[in-house]
Amino acid sequence: MHVPDGFLGPQTWLPATGAAAVGWAWASRHARTSLKAEHVPSLGVVTAACFGLMLVTIPLPGGTSIHITGIGLLALRFGVATSYLAITLVLTLHALLLGDGGLTTMPLTSLALGLAGASAVVAVHRLGRRFAGSYAPGVAAFAGVVIAATIMAVALGLQPLLAHDPQGAPLYFPFGLKTTLPAVVLPHLIVGLLEGTLTVTALRALGDDAVGGRP
Repeated sequence: MHVPDGFLGPQTWLPATGAAAVGWAWASRHARTSLKAEHVPSLGVVTAACFGLMLVTIPLPGGTSIHITGIGLLALRFGVATSYLAITLVLTLHALLLGDGGLTTMPLTSLALGLAGASAVVAVHRLGRRFAGSYAPGVAAFAGVVIAATIMAVALGLQPLLAHDPQGAPLYFPFGLKTTLPAVVLPHLIVGLLEGTLTVTALRALGDDAVGGRP
């Protein structure tokens, strides 16, 4: 989900930056009141794990790649607000230190993965506990990854419609929804399965009290 600079036009990344900034302000206020001091060390460890997981990419035909994100574990342990801030930090460090993803596209990616994805994880986990039992965290993590991937696929696929020259040639990302939805979402179904397995395994190792799931 690391999108380079130049793939999104200002019609997309400027509003996304504004929305992300509002989200960061909300998340910062919420995290100050909800995050306990004793949880900060484990938050650092999980955030570092997310940083490392996103470095391990699997190349796909067509020049794209996929990777596990760790959003399931992050959201279920620390809630949506803290996950949003942690994912933003990881994406920013990837862009600044490694050139993996862009700074202009980072706000949209953080919204998709850290806010929408984490919210989906928490919501699906709450709904699924009575049906999926101990596998609910895995189902939730799967849903979070697929939701985030779908948002990014739609954002990319809309670029030819949002920004083009008078002749209709795309100015930024050139492929439409018919290409981006299958190319992005289908591989992330596999990522979601891996993410779900990782989340269930990690939470079982940490114990049942590891699941927080607070907004």
